[in-house]
Amino acid sequence: MQGQPPHPTERTRRTRRPGGIPVRLCGHRQSGGRRMTPTATAPAPTTPAPAPTGPDRGLAAEAAGWGPMPTPAGEFRLRPVRLPDDLPLLTRWMNDPAVDAWWELAGPPATTEAHLRAQLDGDGRSAPCLGLLDGTPMSYWEVYRADLDPLAAHYPSRPGDTGLHLLIGPAHRRGRGLGSPLIAALTERILARRPACPRVLAEPDLRNTPSVRAFLRAGYTRAAVLDLPAKRAALMIRRRDAR
Repeated sequence: MQGQPPHPTERTRRTRRPGGIPVRLCGHRQSGGRRMTPTATAPAPTTPAPAPTGPDRGLAAEAAGWGPMPTPAGEFRLRPVRLPDDLPLLTRWMNDPAVDAWWELAGPPATTEAHLRAQLDGDGRSAPCLGLLDGTPMSYWEVYRADLDPLAAHYPSRPGDTGLHLLIGPAHRRGRGLGSPLIAALTERILARRPACPRVLAEPDLRNTPSVRAFLRAGYTRAAVLDLPAKRAALMIRRRDAR
């Protein structure tokens, strides 16, 4: 399961494609125009909200304090990415063809570093993190403010919407059903620790059926099909009132 990638604002290649399942959550393949083809009636898209201020500026700091999350696969937690320490591992994962198919970040370490630094040196609206299972790094996650992202121009966003991008790095960890319990655990933790967040969402490429399936199994619903600048995506949403 590979995840969807970074927000469009962070990409230096084509517009960001969120991503391991492989899942890069904010992924966009060019499909010509900002059109949303909903699976159900939906209001018009909104424009991104102003940049965050005050205590909401640091999602990485928040994520660092979310603590361990019990899952059927073991104890899961997020740890904010540290450069340069984590760069070799993440570069290796991004150069795996199964990951690159969705994240499009294969190349030298400088390619991965540029992607990470765009978030680490940004305004705090996106947090790149390693996912640790029983203390071992095995996935990469991006937790971001979807309502402050260019994605907000493509769907009816709400203040506080939080998005996810993820990938599972080691090949031997994929195809074992890990994605769904990890997504479910992190989603519950986000909703518990971010009271102003009404929904957690993702936008995997429609062709990334393992990713879409993993979100469905984690309690998300497929709310719409989005024609994003670099992909056609399934808008997956987990609402607070669905808990």
